[in-house]
Amino acid sequence: MWGKILGTGFGFLFGKWLGAALGFYLGHLFDKSLKQDFDKAGGFQGFFSGDDLNERQALFFSSCFAVMGHIAKSNGRVSEVHIRAASAFMDEMALHGDDRKEAQSAFNSGKQSDFSIKEAVEDFKEAFARRYDLLQLFLEIQIQMAFSDGHLSSKELELLKLVSKFLGIGNKHFNFVLKRYQAEFKFRQQRAQWQSQQQSRHSQSSFRQEREQSGNYRQNTAASTDVSKEHALAVLGLEQGASDKEIKRAYRKLMAQHHPDKLVSQGLPEHMMEVAKAKSQSIQAAYEVLKK
Repeated sequence: MWGKILGTGFGFLFGKWLGAALGFYLGHLFDKSLKQDFDKAGGFQGFFSGDDLNERQALFFSSCFAVMGHIAKSNGRVSEVHIRAASAFMDEMALHGDDRKEAQSAFNSGKQSDFSIKEAVEDFKEAFARRYDLLQLFLEIQIQMAFSDGHLSSKELELLKLVSKFLGIGNKHFNFVLKRYQAEFKFRQQRAQWQSQQQSRHSQSSFRQEREQSGNYRQNTAASTDVSKEHALAVLGLEQGASDKEIKRAYRKLMAQHHPDKLVSQGLPEHMMEVAKAKSQSIQAAYEVLKK
């Protein structure tokens, strides 16, 4: 585009309208050639070498699991719940073979007494300083680990605040992200429970049983819907009474922040794309509840 603009401007200065037309055409050829060269270089991602991108992805991977291991041992020992949560996280990422061993090794390194969470997180921040969405996703993953048993201990909360501080995320925004994740956790539980109820209801073969339970079912569904709306708003970071415009704006902003393809191009390991997808699905599901 700039080739056309500059070509037209200079052409007009030297040859009036005929020169402008010629300059526009030459600018078009320049833009076309420049775009081809740009695309061959890999677009915006081409500003980074393949090795650099791979290094950043490896750093995200190792730092993420190491800090998860450190948070899991914050209460003195790693509980079975945290071990299952870490394994489930690896399953969600479809980690097998050497990739899974690397994740387990990083997780175990974070449990060591000489592990420095400050150094690990600050190194991570230095590598991803200009990619705020990845910094926030890193924090959300650590919150997910700490919240795997359904509640936060004082030690876990203290460590999460340190992670947020070392990432350069202010206390106010940390509280916002924490509240959003807690709502997301409850929202996912509620959706899973509702889906289980639906499957159970459809499996009933007796029409009479359906009729006998229909009154209670309508009441339970109404109550469940009310709770869903409350949690759905919190998933989007909103309070009760938010307008349609505010809901749509929050939804678009969060979907842009958690878009898997964008995050991978910035350095998110492809294995972790499923994490971003799961978060996008929760945001989408909450928005769908509110649209109704």
